[in-house]
Amino acid sequence: MARAVRAARLRRARAGGMIELPEEALEERFLAATGPGGQNVNKVATACQLRVDVFRLGLHPESFRRLKVLAGSRLTSGGTLVITARRFRTQEANRADARERLRELLSKAEEREARRVETRPSRAAKARRVEAKKGRGEVKAGRGKVRID
Repeated sequence: MARAVRAARLRRARAGGMIELPEEALEERFLAATGPGGQNVNKVATACQLRVDVFRLGLHPESFRRLKVLAGSRLTSGGTLVITARRFRTQEANRADARERLRELLSKAEEREARRVETRPSRAAKARRVEAKKGRGEVKAGRGKVRID
């Protein structure tokens, strides 16, 4: 699938609120989960490890940069994002949880930061700041050792 088509699909899905994930970029593995659950935890591989090739998602370079920051250590040097879901007791629930967490991460990466509009403090605000600093200085100057003359 062409990169432009994937990017358009992500944009369309983002506008509708639901991000569509291309299946060729996803790989699922099921592991034995840890924690409470008795023998079921030891017998059944219910934890889902979702591996995503982020280069196949066709993200905008700025979105990719934000995704790298958001993902942190979950993103390997080879460009694979690893999400492990083990909250639930069934494979299906953990699979859905992993995909939902991936969608949330991608939607956060797609959000643009608001541009900061530079403002300057007014002359009155500068004067208030200087007066406050002078007042603090006087308080601190009065804290010296007491000398009896």
